[in-house]
Order: sequence, then C-alpha cells, then structure tokens
Amino acid sequence: MSSVADQLTSVLHKTTRLMELCSALQEENELLKLENESVKSAFDKAKTKNSDLEEKLRVLKLAKSIEGTSEKTLDIKQKINDFVREIDKCVVLLKK
Repeated sequence: MSSVADQLTSVLHKTTRLMELCSALQEENELLKLENESVKSAFDKAKTKNSDLEEKLRVLKLAKSIEGTSEKTLDIKQKINDFVREIDKCVVLLKK
C-alpha cells in the first residue's frame, strides 16, 4: 500500500510541477506577444518613414534633373518645393 501512496504523491507532485511550468510558459508567451507587437509597430513606422524618404529622394532627383539658371526652371523648382511641403503636411495629418 505504501507504494501506491508514494506513486500517488509522485503523480501529484509532477502534476503540480507541470502546472507551474505551464503557468510560466503562458507568462513568457504573453511577454513575447507584447514584444512582437512592439517590433511590428516599430517596423511599420520605419517602413512609413522609408516610403516618405524615398518620395523625397524622387522629388529631389527630379529637381536636380531640371536644375538650371533660367527663371522658368526656378519657378518649377519653387512649385516642386511647394508640392513637397504640401505632401509633408498631408503625411503629418494622415499620421494623426
């Protein structure tokens, strides 16, 4: 009979240990989920910033390609700069 009681005690002990491990793993899983969301958010922000910078680079390349000293070219550059400022304002509004 003693061996049955010992086996039951052993099973209870192991069950308690498994429950503790399960609880610890659940906590770790929740922390990893939070970290994952944080990384996803940072990635999305970086992706948006990258898109904005690529657009600015495209506009700057366009401005460089039409670079010159004529008054018409200066007007075009001014218009492009105005468009860039307007786009930047729109991006800021969209982020809010």
